[in-house]
Amino acid sequence: MKQLASKNELRAEIDRQVREFLQHGGAVEEVARGISGRDPQRGPPGGFHGFAPRPKEERTYVPEVVAAIEARRRKAKDKGPVPRVRRGMIRKPVYDDFGEPVRWEWVDQEAASS
Repeated sequence: MKQLASKNELRAEIDRQVREFLQHGGAVEEVARGISGRDPQRGPPGGFHGFAPRPKEERTYVPEVVAAIEARRRKAKDKGPVPRVRRGMIRKPVYDDFGEPVRWEWVDQEAASS
C-alpha cells in the first residue's frame, strides 16, 4: 500500500518548491487581502453565463387529460377517511356489586364486544 504524506511533509515539500522557484528568478506578486484572483470581465467559472432569454413556447391545452386528472383528484377527496381496524387487547373495567370499578382487565377485542 502506498504511504500517504503527512501534513508536515506536504508543508515542507511546498516550502521547498517555493524556495526553489524564488532562487531561480521567480517573483511573487503581492496582492491585497480579500482581492480575488479571478478576472471580473471573464465572469464566473464553469461556463455558466446566465439564463438565455427564449421565446415563449406555445402550449397545447388538452381538456380530456385535465378533466381526467381533476376527476381522480375529486374521487380521492370524496372517499373520506379510512376507518382504522383495531385488533388486539383492550382495557375493560371490572365492577364490584355496587357498580364501582375495582380493577382493569386486558381482554381480546372480540370477547369485549360480545
